[in-house]
Amino acid sequence: MLDPAQLWPFILACLALNLTPGADMTYVIARSATQGRGAGIAASFGIAAGSFVHSLFAALGIAALLQQSATAFLLIKILGAGYLLYLAWKAWRSPITAPAAGTPLPRIPLLRVFGEGLLTNLFNPKVALFILAFLPQFVDPHRGSTISQILLLGLIFNFGGTLVNCVVAASASITARLLRQRLSGNRHSLGRWLNRFTSVIFVGLAFRLAFAERR
Repeated sequence: MLDPAQLWPFILACLALNLTPGADMTYVIARSATQGRGAGIAASFGIAAGSFVHSLFAALGIAALLQQSATAFLLIKILGAGYLLYLAWKAWRSPITAPAAGTPLPRIPLLRVFGEGLLTNLFNPKVALFILAFLPQFVDPHRGSTISQILLLGLIFNFGGTLVNCVVAASASITARLLRQRLSGNRHSLGRWLNRFTSVIFVGLAFRLAFAERR
């Protein structure tokens, strides 16, 4: 269905784009550093689910609405920024806990982390516009259904992004664990620092989204 001559350039472009730090990767790092590798991976799969929905919207032409309607774009921005500020507030008010070196992190509902990753991605209209602009460049109408091609390209793009985010999640959790071991005598301050760090990240992402412009 896809043109092999276009597929490899597409894969290389996806790799370069997925390795570029952005809002999704920052979110994964925050969750991994504060709640462990499992939470980071759950966030990665939540982001992947959101990206697939964006690909579906692009294939069906819904994402074009964001490109044409300033009102729709503004509404999504407000919802997304508000949700990120809510996550920042929750992180700031989280109990200050940091386990001793060698003890497991407290278990949290990974489904909730997955859902937060999903919503964080869905409420970012820049993702929808990027997918709408990027994927169709590699579609050949003479090779079958345009919708099927966009969905397949979206899956390939998503697979690479999820793989990168999972590696980032593992690396961030290892770094945070080493930091906890080095500062095991000051766990209370470390827990406060990690919670504040997560909150500041969410506030930064909210402002970045709030001031995003259509292109």
